[in-house]
Amino acid sequence: MLYHLSYVGVAGFKVYLLTLALPDNGPGAIHTRRQDMPPTIDDILEQARGRLHRVEPRQAAEEQARGALLVDTRTASQRANQGEIPGAIVIDRTVLEWRLDPESPDRIAQATDHNVRIILVCAEGYSSGLAAASLQDIGLVNATDVIGGFHAWEAAGLPIER
Repeated sequence: MLYHLSYVGVAGFKVYLLTLALPDNGPGAIHTRRQDMPPTIDDILEQARGRLHRVEPRQAAEEQARGALLVDTRTASQRANQGEIPGAIVIDRTVLEWRLDPESPDRIAQATDHNVRIILVCAEGYSSGLAAASLQDIGLVNATDVIGGFHAWEAAGLPIER
């Protein structure tokens, strides 16, 4: 087995790449392992989702019926092409935290305190996971998102307005 350790400098991070040539993967097989690298967006998403109690679309619909805020962060073009969820509050992702922070002068009326139940929905459940974690970072302890996003909502046969 051949090992090679090399140093690479990346914007203030010390990065060491450990390269292995493993005989069981055929001649010349090389594997590189990241060490001390900045996290990828997939790493950040996994960390964000790990903090959330994510909900399935049917649970989100039930909670919405009981008063939870269902917040749609999809773009206007996505909503125009895919449809809208009846009763969902539309808030553009670029202003989400300001609209939902109870301490913000730009908050929506429904953002009454840090215990409000907020369920985010995006197209597929990726950006909503990051956004829900961001809301938790500002103290909105009951923020989460819909697993699979709008596409899962639609696949579950839940109401959509076109």
